[in-house]
Amino acid sequence: MARPGFGPGARAVALFSAAHAGRVALIWPAQSRAPPGRGEAREGFALLEAALPSRLDNQVNRASEDTLKVTSDRVVIGMDPHKRSATIEVMAGDETVVGGGRYDTNYAGYTAMRKYANRWPNRVWAIEGCQGIGRHIANRLLADGEQVVDVPPKLSARARVFATGQGRKTDATDAHSIALVGTRMAGLRPVVNDEQLALLRILVDRRRSLGEDHTRMVSQLHQLLLELIPGGAKKNLSAAQAKALLATVRPRDVVGKARRRVAAELIGDLERIYRRSKDADKELRDLVASTGTTLMDLHGIGPSGAARLLVEAGDITRFPNRAHFGSWNGTAPIDASSGEQVRHRLSRAGNRQINRVLHIMATVQLRNPTEGRAYFDRKKAAGKTSMEAMRALKRRLSDIVYRCMIDDATATTVTGPGGQRETTTDSSVTSSHPHAGSSEKSLPGPAASQPRTLLPTSA
Repeated sequence: MARPGFGPGARAVALFSAAHAGRVALIWPAQSRAPPGRGEAREGFALLEAALPSRLDNQVNRASEDTLKVTSDRVVIGMDPHKRSATIEVMAGDETVVGGGRYDTNYAGYTAMRKYANRWPNRVWAIEGCQGIGRHIANRLLADGEQVVDVPPKLSARARVFATGQGRKTDATDAHSIALVGTRMAGLRPVVNDEQLALLRILVDRRRSLGEDHTRMVSQLHQLLLELIPGGAKKNLSAAQAKALLATVRPRDVVGKARRRVAAELIGDLERIYRRSKDADKELRDLVASTGTTLMDLHGIGPSGAARLLVEAGDITRFPNRAHFGSWNGTAPIDASSGEQVRHRLSRAGNRQINRVLHIMATVQLRNPTEGRAYFDRKKAAGKTSMEAMRALKRRLSDIVYRCMIDDATATTVTGPGGQRETTTDSSVTSSHPHAGSSEKSLPGPAASQPRTLLPTSA
């Protein structure tokens, strides 16, 4: 009996047995159309129309039923975002890859990606870096009513090494590792469409850029004044003081005149930045006050610091206790004990922007006769170095900030954290100054196994 063949240009589908995990392999002949281009899905698994022998019809029907069953379950769509493109991978709850593709981030590509994802009604988007490069596409998905969780790049990098075994980094492997993290991890941070926090982020980022511009221009002005005036100017130099100094300089040579002209332009730019910074601080102060937070009541935290804390922390109740918050912001030391030797070392990890806010808070308290200054002096008297005492102070101030934000969250919600979160602390709740204690060695315990991120379950 002759074996039935395939006609010219037909596409063959080879079905593996159960020993091959029941997956469908696609065989593309030379006459088939070219692979889809950018903006179209490159699907990993599909059932294609083909001239099949009659003895395979039952197997194809069973494979179709299995595919439909997979699409009805919960899936995680891992995304590796870029400015102009996004690579996705669709993963089922048993970590089976059921789809994927690469799309442009323009209107046509985004529409095609949404249309492709609609075949899985019960879906969650896991996007890497929702506070960075992935923010633009995460906001578009949130506006369309999608559920999005943020995957930290550190977690996806670890998953990529163990998943591939070689650590190779491509858009496809990145999307695969992100999907793995989204499927396995239960405590990922959900991304919410909060207009107030979005507005705070825009304004506080603008205020930070103004401060960076001010620092850069002052440094350039100091360099020019040092070349124009013997000995230069004092360290803390305002625009008005620089203008008065520059008025006393009358260079005769061409180079000196150019220096004086550039210095005068810098002074004019500094005056404009000062006015913009003052207006930005006023706008931030009003907006932070409208949130109902009491962070600005703490000694050493201004409108920019309070806005940064609100924007970066988001939902403060996602931290089980003060130790986890300290580990997240980098003020909790790292346990480096080995055997009978017990020691801790400085953490260089954590959210460095929040760590900077706490550092400024500690510096302001050290300049004034506060309990923070007294705490610092007690640590110095106990034999610690200045840097060790500073790290201990920052750790205590982290507890103060955490307690303040927890109280604010409890006051603004009907059901606060209550007994589900740690409510006892050695820090003063009503004061912005720390008391003596050993919380600079407070470390978070093992990760809890109970899920904290609400994700859709199977239909």
